[in-house]
Amino acid sequence: MNSTLAPAIQWRRSSRAKRISLRIEPVEGAVIITLPPRASKESGLAFLHASAGWVERNLNKLPQHEPFANGGTIMLEGETLTIRHAPEARRGVWRENDVLHVSGEEVFLPRRVLEFLRREATARLNAHVRHWAEIMSAKPSQIVLREVRSRWGSCTRAGRIMLSWRLVMTPPAVRDYIIIHELAHLSHFNHGPLFWKLVENHCPERREAERWLRQNGAALLRVG
Repeated sequence: MNSTLAPAIQWRRSSRAKRISLRIEPVEGAVIITLPPRASKESGLAFLHASAGWVERNLNKLPQHEPFANGGTIMLEGETLTIRHAPEARRGVWRENDVLHVSGEEVFLPRRVLEFLRREATARLNAHVRHWAEIMSAKPSQIVLREVRSRWGSCTRAGRIMLSWRLVMTPPAVRDYIIIHELAHLSHFNHGPLFWKLVENHCPERREAERWLRQNGAALLRVG
């Protein structure tokens, strides 16, 4: 691999890893090298160079970064909204049908769109977690929304549910699948048969949701 063209490398060491593995981090396009406990960085670099073709192909598959800009689009619960700058208005950010209007100076437009989406995420995702928690008789101890680079959600043994705020952009069925998945861990802290049975009882569209995330998730992570 030509070092002048090589992507950034991030190292991970995992006690559970049995062999060296590579993964492309979708936001910045870095290559994550995961090492088993006794593997050396030299062996990791050798594996990286041997996998140069795989790395190049997968970097080329990454969607383009899509900034929040006048005339661009964003998704909100699966619906596409067009961003329109309204420099003379004094209304902040507001939605009319499939248009998201943004007032003020254009230099502040990206920040205002981001703030709008995060406010929507806070209101909507928290409400949906509470909705599904009641249906599933689950009792999360805390709900946290974060900016993430890979996992759409996680759950701790203490009952803390973490979700990517970007789930607010996904279609409702996809959003609900991730929420149900994490709430199900409060009953089954594993991915065994009973866990998947509980998930599929509440989300029969599970595989369709997983397919949607495989096809579209990286693009959502690179928006804004």
